[in-house]
Amino acid sequence: MLYRISRPEDWQRAQQTGFFASADLAAEGFIHASELGQVLETARLYYAGSPNALLLELDEAALQTAGVRVAREWAAGRQAWFPHLFGPVPLAAVRRVWPLPIATDGAATLPPELAGR
Repeated sequence: MLYRISRPEDWQRAQQTGFFASADLAAEGFIHASELGQVLETARLYYAGSPNALLLELDEAALQTAGVRVAREWAAGRQAWFPHLFGPVPLAAVRRVWPLPIATDGAATLPPELAGR
């Protein structure tokens, strides 16, 4: 599974269109995603002060079946490989969604179902 932190307005738009997309897709040509172990640091660095954020769990096999290319690419700034999704994510590939409140200092806690994995 792959994970994407979503702003509420992006998730609401996905409910209307049937596809999740975010500003990074238009700006960079792909949607940034994370492996589970990368989620909390991503929250801290990029989503601090987002009390209404959501965490989307994405099925990588379903993405590939839908024709969304997934590539793990090196992010020099983080010194790690990150999954990039080259296309809008069909809602059928979103397996679960949780609230992921992120404090002003960037602190967040994984949903209980994911903690300890």
